[in-house]
Parts: sequence; C-alpha cells; structure tokens
Amino acid sequence: MSKGSNKPPVLVVVQLTGGCDFMNTLVPYNNSIYYDNRPKVSIPQDKVIPLNNELGWHPEMGAFKNLFDQGDVAVIQGIGYPDASRSHFRAMDVWHTCEPHEISTKGWLGQSIQELDQNGENPLTGVNFGRGLPRAMVKTGVPVTSVGDLDSYGLMTNIERQRDQTLEFFKDMYSQAIGTGPVMDYLSQTATDVMKGADVIKQAPEMYESKVEYGDDPIGKSLRDVARVHLADLGTRIFYTQHGGYDHHANENPSLPKLLGQMSRAVSDFQQDLRDHNEGDNVMMLIFTEFGRRIKDNGSGTDHGSGGGAYLVGNSVNGGFYGEYPSIHPSDWLNGEDMKHNVDFRGVYSTVLDQWMGIDPVNIVHGNFEQLDPFIK
Repeated sequence: MSKGSNKPPVLVVVQLTGGCDFMNTLVPYNNSIYYDNRPKVSIPQDKVIPLNNELGWHPEMGAFKNLFDQGDVAVIQGIGYPDASRSHFRAMDVWHTCEPHEISTKGWLGQSIQELDQNGENPLTGVNFGRGLPRAMVKTGVPVTSVGDLDSYGLMTNIERQRDQTLEFFKDMYSQAIGTGPVMDYLSQTATDVMKGADVIKQAPEMYESKVEYGDDPIGKSLRDVARVHLADLGTRIFYTQHGGYDHHANENPSLPKLLGQMSRAVSDFQQDLRDHNEGDNVMMLIFTEFGRRIKDNGSGTDHGSGGGAYLVGNSVNGGFYGEYPSIHPSDWLNGEDMKHNVDFRGVYSTVLDQWMGIDPVNIVHGNFEQLDPFIK
C-alpha cells in the first residue's frame, strides 16, 4: 500500500524506446576513460550538472535533477540481464515477458493486471497510451484499454456504432480462420471490453483541471493523458506509455539532448500535477530502456550495448543510487566495448510488484531475484 495514502498504489511505466545512452544521461564526468573513448559524443565536463565528484546529469536533465535532490528518484545503475541481446525487438521481448531464453506470450504487466482484477471486471485496470498494445500488457483473457489520443476518445458521438464496428472487425479478421465457439466468444468479449473502456475513459478530459502546462511533445502529451485518467479515479492501477527515438547510431549530439529534455520536463510536470492534486503518494513511475550503448562512440553516435540505467520516481520512492555504476575501465569491458550489468531487471520488477503493488512476483518474473532495499520511504 502506498505511503501516507488510503488509495491503492498505482504504477506508471515509461519505455524509452531505442536504447537510451546511459553514459550520456548519467555522465562519469571526471573519468578520462569516458572522454578518451567518446571524442565525438561525450558531454563537456563544464556542461554536466554535477551530482557528486564522479557523476553528473546531462545538461538537459535539470528538472530531473531537482526531483533527485528532493529524494524522489531512485537511479538503478547498470541494469540488465545475463547474455543480453543487442536486437531491439528481442531485447524488448525479454523486458516485456521476463523470458530471456524463450518466446513468451505473457507480459509481466498483463499477468499483474490479472492479479489486480482477477475477474476482469474493469477494462481500465490497465491502460496504454500509444498505438498498439505493448507485449508487457498482453495476456490472454486480460482486458486492457489502449488509447492513441485521449482527446479523440472524448469526441465520440455514437459509442454504440463504434462498439459494433469493433466487433465486426474482430469477426471479419478471425471468423474464417477459427470459426465460432468459445474462441469467437472470447474475441467478441474482448472487442466489447475495449469499447467499454473507451466509453468510460472519454469522460476523463471533462473532469480534469490543472495549472501545469505540459510540453507540446509526445511524452508530455502522454503523461498529461495519464494524469487526466488517474485524477478521474477510474480504477486504473497500471499505466504504460513510450518515448521513442533513442537509437542514436548517428547524430546523437543534436538528438539525445532534445529527447532527454522532453522526458525530464514531462516527468517533472507529471509529478507536480500529482502533488497539486494531493495524489503524489500513491503513484510510482518506472522508466526503462531495452539496453545501454557501447562505451566507444562510432564517430557520430553510439551502438547497441549493455549495462544501461533505469529510474523509479515518486514521493514514496527512497531516492538515491542502487547498484554500482558499471566500470568503464578497459579491463572490465564486456564483449570488447560494453559495460557489465550489475542489477538484474527482474529484481527491479520484483521490488515494484512486491513492495509497491502488493503482488507476488515469483511466477511473473520466473524466479526469485534480489530486490532493492530499502525501496519505500
């Protein structure tokens, strides 16, 4: 249960898609090895926002640094898993299903949603903002609502027509392949559940008032949507959204600062919005990416690596550093140019599920993994 609140705990997951460069987010700015191996894309020492004598934030992360100074950010250093994949798609599959060695159709959040709403009574227990549905939220029989644009949901004038069209879409797509019976019944119910979610969630913008002005960018808009639905008190326990564009094989210098600035400000705005509505104590955010980048730059960017970073954000988070910053000394490099991971991501999931959401994580993450401690203030 959340600290200082009688409301159930809520989890907001933010995916930084493409492999965010951990070394240029949390910079080892007093380490000559960093500058020797990144002559083109390193962050100048005098531009870094210092945290201590060793590490500092990217210069566009000022808003995030303020949250860290308040004790509301836990930095997970060197997060990953053994024999990490450098494929975006496979790496995301692993993070979404906790299955490094086989393909799974059960997402870790889909299973969590089922634990939170065992009878599938509320299609808004899990809500995704973005196109499609992340594999993390998928599990057969678990209704999840996915919203491309919350404002367009509010403009629906004939919800019955929308429901009928969705149901016909499912029938047309699957009827020839699988016929009728229990499977068709499930598909029909899924379509109906999706529209039930739309029917309710479209009310959220009408109920929302805020003095916070989010940025006019994808992550700012998405987190504003999360705030609008959460503050409407529709029973959502798990939110998911993505911020894309982090695959900087080239042109990292102009691209990464823009993205980190957007993300930093959006997260800060979201936290302020929650505090303004006295909702900060029962919401926690997990920010992750599928892998880090290599220690050496490639001339104008960085290639897929390992040993990245993740962040837990919220009033109830016991902020600070978890794990050790991966060594960048050449004798410690993995696979020639990578940082080694220090914290298994399944241990972070276990921490959030067990200590925050009150869910037994063992079957979801497929084992017992070391949790972060102490994690809650």
